[in-house]
Amino acid sequence: MAGRQPAGLARRSLFLCRTCRNAFLDAHSPNLRLPAGQARWITKRHIDKIKIAEEEWQLQARQIREGKMKSMMTLLEERGYVNQIVGQRQEFDELLTARRVGIYAGIDPTAPSMHVGHMVPFMALAFLYIHGYSVYFLLGGVTAAIGDPIGRTTSRAQMSPVQRKANVAAMHLQLKRFAASVDQYAARRGYQREWAWKRSLVNNVQWWTKTSAKEFLEKLGRFIRIGPMLGRDTVKTRLEGDGMSFAEFSYPLAQAWDWWQLYQRGVQVQIGGADQFGNILAGVESVKTIAKNDHEYQSEKGRNEAIDKRIGERASDEPFGFTVPLLTTATGEKFGKSAGNAVWLDAGMTSPFQLYQFFLRSDDANVEKYLKLLTFLPLPEITELMQEHEKDQSKRIPHHKLAQEFVELVHGLEAAKQAEQEHRQLYTKGVTLADIAQGIEKSQKAEMEAGQVEQTFINPVLNKHAQPTNWDTQQNTTIQLPRSLVIGQPLSRVVWSAGLVSSRAEGQRLINARGLYMGAKADAKGGMDEALSFTPAKTHVWEINQKYVMDGKLLILRVGKWKMKIINIIPDDEYHASGQTCPGWETEEQGIVGSGSEAPAPDATSVGR
Repeated sequence: MAGRQPAGLARRSLFLCRTCRNAFLDAHSPNLRLPAGQARWITKRHIDKIKIAEEEWQLQARQIREGKMKSMMTLLEERGYVNQIVGQRQEFDELLTARRVGIYAGIDPTAPSMHVGHMVPFMALAFLYIHGYSVYFLLGGVTAAIGDPIGRTTSRAQMSPVQRKANVAAMHLQLKRFAASVDQYAARRGYQREWAWKRSLVNNVQWWTKTSAKEFLEKLGRFIRIGPMLGRDTVKTRLEGDGMSFAEFSYPLAQAWDWWQLYQRGVQVQIGGADQFGNILAGVESVKTIAKNDHEYQSEKGRNEAIDKRIGERASDEPFGFTVPLLTTATGEKFGKSAGNAVWLDAGMTSPFQLYQFFLRSDDANVEKYLKLLTFLPLPEITELMQEHEKDQSKRIPHHKLAQEFVELVHGLEAAKQAEQEHRQLYTKGVTLADIAQGIEKSQKAEMEAGQVEQTFINPVLNKHAQPTNWDTQQNTTIQLPRSLVIGQPLSRVVWSAGLVSSRAEGQRLINARGLYMGAKADAKGGMDEALSFTPAKTHVWEINQKYVMDGKLLILRVGKWKMKIINIIPDDEYHASGQTCPGWETEEQGIVGSGSEAPAPDATSVGR
């Protein structure tokens, strides 16, 4: 671990507070301490961990400088992650060597799911994470309402508040699953998790709700000149077309403000797609400007310069950034929602099998590049795969490996095995219907046996036969339910129809045990803003719970850590016409109030968008 974080930024770095920081300084310079601040108790064991992490990092830094190890910059470049650097390469390289610096990549929830095109920046972030850096996944709950104008010739269609809230909830869970998946995926590739690895998922609504227009304009707005902003290609293109809103024009400044907030937590590096170079450059310049004119920052910077001199720290405090290459089609068109060719990561929008098939169809010219960017396979192994491909291209060995690795990373190991098995069954010559049926039966039996393994169950007291749920066994998150099964119904029935419990009785026990959470503002007054927050359900009575239905169309429920349902409420006739079904719907459709039998109900099957 590096000696320190940038001035004013230590509070959220590995030096968690002044107590830890002073403990480190005591070991190196007993007479040099920071001014007293808000203290909290830190154990000696924790301080020892910090010291060990620091020593290990400095040993690694020496080996890199002596040429005995490759630098992080070199590793990133070897895998093809570095497209353009914002800043001087040599200084950036030294920063990554000297300091366990904070790094972030962000995404605006303008859709209910991420797609394959989003993954390269996050894979670069994950690659840095498994090499010991502190990383932040930023969800743009506020900036999604503005809309990034880059790459667009017209304004974005205005998204309804309900859809935006649903997107925030869905993508928050998706990023959370991905972060958890990285740990397991990396472990199976030989990376052993270390105490110093740190990752965080943050929503920019956390600071935007506390930022006044006065503060934003005073700290950033008054230093920005309109001329350079008007000179940007994106602005020129839009002004020549149907024009540009002030909100879109200000988007780079909003993104820069996000970085300033994270910079104060020790985040010096931003990663983005190749089309984000301009926004990252604007962010670098803006963060420098705010830091230069922020009195509190400058005061602590002066104190930290004395620390630098004492402990030999030589890394820069300046922000840096780099862009990653865009994933494109064979014709050079990028993958994305706007282009209409998005390959979604949500299993309800693109199944694991479809995702497997997508990568299996990758062009030979792209497969090596994808293996480097979208997996953690060692480079020598990738080279061997490509050599095998040259011997017999019909087997598509590297293509299968790419598909297996990516599906495992996104959906879990079992989903990857199942997708591969389905492909073999469909495309292997001589396979009969009996073979396919036998394969399905074998797969189902394996799943049942896996469910009997001792694991952590969600609310085992409520249902001892409940299936274990974790990031890779969670079913589809976004569903539709008919209005008659939600509005005016006891909450115990709603959670049953949504597939969160196997019976209405279990739903009632869940509510009584305070195990059900409803999407709401932190004040528990109902509704939800762009931040994802929950409050425990206290009763099954509809009149009390109806305040949690947003605009009469959206209800978000959660059980445990991973089991969440984003319920889109639609008219009964529309639900009937869609051909969907769910627990209680058949009796409701017949005009009979569902009795909520105790027969186990599978995960609500009515996935439809």
